Amino acid sequence: MTKTFVPLVLIVLCCALILSAAPQQAQSPNAGQGNVQAPDPNFELPGRPPAGAQGPGLPTGPTLAPEVNGANAQPAAPAPNNAGANAPTSNVPGNAPANQPGNSVNVPQGSVVQRRGNEFSITKNVEEVRLYATVVNERQQLVTNLTKEDFQVFENGAPQAIKSFRSEDVPVALGIVIDNSGSMRDKRPAVNQAALNLVRASNKDDKVFVVNFNSEPYLDQDFTANIAELKDALDHIDSRGGTALYDSVAAASDHLMKMRDPNEKKVILIVTDGEDNASTLTLERAVQNVAVDGGPTIYTIGILGGEKEKRARRALRILAEETGGVAFFPKDISEVDAISRQIAHDIRNQYILQYQPTTAKAEGGYRLVKVTANAPGYKRLQVRTRSGYYANQKPQTSASK
Repeated sequence: MTKTFVPLVLIVLCCALILSAAPQQAQSPNAGQGNVQAPDPNFELPGRPPAGAQGPGLPTGPTLAPEVNGANAQPAAPAPNNAGANAPTSNVPGNAPANQPGNSVNVPQGSVVQRRGNEFSITKNVEEVRLYATVVNERQQLVTNLTKEDFQVFENGAPQAIKSFRSEDVPVALGIVIDNSGSMRDKRPAVNQAALNLVRASNKDDKVFVVNFNSEPYLDQDFTANIAELKDALDHIDSRGGTALYDSVAAASDHLMKMRDPNEKKVILIVTDGEDNASTLTLERAVQNVAVDGGPTIYTIGILGGEKEKRARRALRILAEETGGVAFFPKDISEVDAISRQIAHDIRNQYILQYQPTTAKAEGGYRLVKVTANAPGYKRLQVRTRSGYYANQKPQTSASK
């Protein structure tokens, strides 16, 4: 009995020693460094939007509401002049993610770093003012062969030196803003076709969005160059309610001003048949919103009639003339298509003038702008551009009067 028990005890002790010497993966300080389980590619941190999802921005489909002093906008902050100066610099290639500045990248003073997804861009924050100018002769025919030396620019009466001059067809960001109130029901088919023909006659690289409005504006199609998508948006006819023209113009302008490239050419086409009767903004506040540096050029088509025609005509004319556009008042709905093609031609034949104002933008205030042109072979040239701008001012789209 005793002889049998001793070997059994020895066997049990040996087994215990073998087990105790085996790796204890759950308790080992090096656990996880051997056979590591691959991470779940679908795992997301709580609160992070799914891959490919768009962040917060202008709603599509429902109301395109004016923002209060741009409260929802997130402007990029200027980078410090000595950003990354004390950080260690790595010489290992590929140590920084693609399209992201490494520790040794210096951001130029006065520049702004902007992020879009995984891409970063550096935009120079310059003091220059950009003007888009259309020139016609005494017969109201476009003149497209002038040079930089033929132009003179004045701000508040003081001559300004032209720093940059271009005469070419550049892509534009275009907002089509169309009245969808009850009185427009019978006019919408012809207006929609005219709007599409304008896009067809424009630069192929233009980006277009559609806002239909009645008592409030709706963004029915964001930026696209697809004619079918634009047609679907224009066909969202719900002709009822009032006419919130001023709110709609302010909201469309605000949408344009949020574009990635602040210097991109911006245009708004407005088509309406009546006077504003539903906006929270006044005409003056709407003009203040669009008459900013880098703001849009506005073309208006007023299919007017009735006792309030005079006030409606005045509003459309002011919106156009203050921004360098043209107000059209067709006598018949059949004229709208030809007008839309004329607008497209006008947009594609403009001069681009840039100057650095002798009075810094930081001083603010409204600046009167005048551009003249004189060239051999022309008796009297007329230049159309914005009549002025509010310097160093963000758009005011407050709903308060």
